Amino acid sequence: MSLKSTGDLAMTRDSLYGTVPEPTYAGVLSFMRRKYTRELHGVDLAVMGVPFDTATTNRPGSRFGPRAVRAASIIMAWAPPYGMGFDPFDELAVVDYGDCLFDHGRPEAVPAAIEEYAYKILEQGPGLLTLGGDHFISYPLLKAHARKHGAPLSMIHFDAHSDTWEDEEGRIDHGTMFYHAAQEGVIDPSRSIQIGLRTHNDSDHGFNICDAPWVHRHGVDATVKAIRDCVGDNPVYLTFDIDCLDPAYAPGTGTPVCGGLTTHQAMSIIRGLAGINLIGMDLVEVAPAYDVGEITALAGAHLAMEMVSVYAARKKQG
Repeated sequence: MSLKSTGDLAMTRDSLYGTVPEPTYAGVLSFMRRKYTRELHGVDLAVMGVPFDTATTNRPGSRFGPRAVRAASIIMAWAPPYGMGFDPFDELAVVDYGDCLFDHGRPEAVPAAIEEYAYKILEQGPGLLTLGGDHFISYPLLKAHARKHGAPLSMIHFDAHSDTWEDEEGRIDHGTMFYHAAQEGVIDPSRSIQIGLRTHNDSDHGFNICDAPWVHRHGVDATVKAIRDCVGDNPVYLTFDIDCLDPAYAPGTGTPVCGGLTTHQAMSIIRGLAGINLIGMDLVEVAPAYDVGEITALAGAHLAMEMVSVYAARKKQG
């Protein structure tokens, strides 16, 4: 490998564009070696971590997810992503904004803190890729994106769980937030779709669903078509809970469920969505304490890059 930098690109990068090789075993661990900065002038996409996991209903630990995904991303940061046909970082100026700050001692204030932190970024112009954290964080993130782009949004939701179980307003729970988002008009269930589900819920609450058996039976192309037909050109938020993957591919998560998607299926489905009107995205529920050989964090990093490529494709086509 011929090095074209002095290393530590997360701190020393001159341009926000392009891919420059750096040793994968060393250096500051930003997401994909993008520059750490809070300066957003001219930035197309900001990456933010939300290290929050106290809404989880089983094993905690996804507060360490953003750190783990950043570290895992380094293994592929030395070259353009394979098979995409273009380098997303040639199209997008991407920075790592660091982590959302909130007071863990005031849990009731955390949702509003996440929403305001995200909106502060969005109102300056960039799109936002968020690394979680448990899945509850998608709720305040959706609210921030709806403030920016208008409500209701469409949502593409990859998960083993529907996260639409009914409960009373105000609870902080990673299994109920999309019920509330739909009830409040933040998202439109009829123009939203859930992929990979394999746990029981008495009601679909109006969401379109391609559960895991459906995906296995019909395949990647049919799943891509179902998603595209559902969301059309609506502004769409994409959220990926890593437990959408089978535990064989993602053991490092709080609520694993057998029978899920393979990493290949998930990556291929997301890649097939190039051209949709993607306005925001998150990757959540990586819990490295339960991981094996960092394969869950690595899957999360690859899936996050597929989302970046979909976001970049819209700009490239435009």
